[in-house]
Amino acid sequence: MAPAKAVVADDHVAFPAGSKDTALTKIDMYGLEIWEGTLPLIDMGGLHGPRRSDTIKQLAHACQHYGGFMLKNHGISEKLLGDIMSTAREFFHLPEEERMKLYSPDPTSLIRLATGFKDDKQNVFVSRESLKFHAHPIEKYVNLWPTNPSSYREVVSEYCVAAKRAEITLLEALFEGLGMERKSIDQILDNHGQYASLNYYPTCDKSNLGLTFGLRGHTDPTIITMLLPDEVPGLEILKDGDWVPVKPIPNTLIVHVGDVLQGLSNCRYESLLHRVIVNSETERLSIASYCYPSNDTQMGPPKELIDDDNPLIYKDYTYEEFYTTMWKQRLPDAARLNAFKISAA
Repeated sequence: MAPAKAVVADDHVAFPAGSKDTALTKIDMYGLEIWEGTLPLIDMGGLHGPRRSDTIKQLAHACQHYGGFMLKNHGISEKLLGDIMSTAREFFHLPEEERMKLYSPDPTSLIRLATGFKDDKQNVFVSRESLKFHAHPIEKYVNLWPTNPSSYREVVSEYCVAAKRAEITLLEALFEGLGMERKSIDQILDNHGQYASLNYYPTCDKSNLGLTFGLRGHTDPTIITMLLPDEVPGLEILKDGDWVPVKPIPNTLIVHVGDVLQGLSNCRYESLLHRVIVNSETERLSIASYCYPSNDTQMGPPKELIDDDNPLIYKDYTYEEFYTTMWKQRLPDAARLNAFKISAA
């Protein structure tokens, strides 16, 4: 499907070793390595050594100017990445009656299978099956998870713990890049949760491709989202008014700035508007880890981010208030934050 103007509602390429400027990557005005004209490609290994300061600056620039980035050397083993993808594929290839045991229309369920649906208002079909579940702390939720496939609890637990470890390291760097004080950083990191999803996008008949999406355009109501895609393209981001495909890189994660981080940063970081398209030839899988604060965490920007050049945009609010408002308004993007703007008070 060719890139189209924004409508908002709800082959396997290895990175060239040692390359700085190739047909696949270019260096932008901020010194960031941009993958195929879409998102910066950042080496998380730089946070563990003398390049930490420079890497933090790269992350901050990526969040400010692109709304996300691709992340290599994130500390999650290639074997574990393969295991979680194999387990997800095995789950979605179970008989439908087995998968549907986990179906629930209730978005507050601790674990639920969500299925595709028809949006009569926009006359499109959303073709995705997604197993969504809470994952932190693991010991609180693991007994709610399926035991079929037999590898599910062990592999998914290991992946979620590893993803959470990477998230914490990343968030500390992102908050440092904003200039947040240690007390403010600890307030967020000490009171946060993890929600995860295994996502399956089946093939679509060619005649229906124009009216079928994997996900419509949206931003995530999270601090950050860490996405592991398989080798099949499908993710698109909105760039300069057009939808642009993000080609996956093996063993590389895609990190989205979420609406919560946009609010916390007083709009210095911008949440990433994205969607998923489907194709007629190959099914697609992805694994998402969503980082969010506890319900009672105050989500207004910390005082150290406010000065004469950066006046306060958002009043104090809790994540619970944000989440409740989001479901009442059913807005698909960062307009969810408008209810908490100072001008809306």
